[in-house]
Amino acid sequence: MVMFNTGSKPIDNLDHVLYTTIEAVSLPDQLEGATNYIKMLQAKLEEMKQKKTWLMQMPANLTSSGGSSRTGGRLDLPNIDIRVMGSALELVLITGLNCQFMFNEIIRMLHEGGAEFVNASFSVLDNTIFHTIHSKIGESAQDYGAARISERLRKFVHDFS
Repeated sequence: MVMFNTGSKPIDNLDHVLYTTIEAVSLPDQLEGATNYIKMLQAKLEEMKQKKTWLMQMPANLTSSGGSSRTGGRLDLPNIDIRVMGSALELVLITGLNCQFMFNEIIRMLHEGGAEFVNASFSVLDNTIFHTIHSKIGESAQDYGAARISERLRKFVHDFS
């Protein structure tokens, strides 16, 4: 049992200590904290909605922008879609299960091009792997660097397929 001395009587209940700690924050401070938290969640939600919209349109974009289809509605693999948004470079690499090395090669190429790797994720659906790679381009290389890196990555994926 935990005992705290507040001057008048011992406290043997942790809930009371937590409740007292919460009471110490003024109401305006609590409201400001809640408002900031809600704004942060709204910004994250908007970002996720934009990404969902982009990803939902991506297969249509890939087939209409050069990715011919050998097997009806399926995309040729591997395939890459690159988006540059300011200093952010976002790649979606779609490969088969036998092309796992391409992910490593693309990370290496990003590093060689001066892009800073931020994070990556992947999803597997049947025999297809969807890689999403986020990187950051230095301010000095934003215009020319992004175009140069994008071209190298497209060429690499195109030459493989």
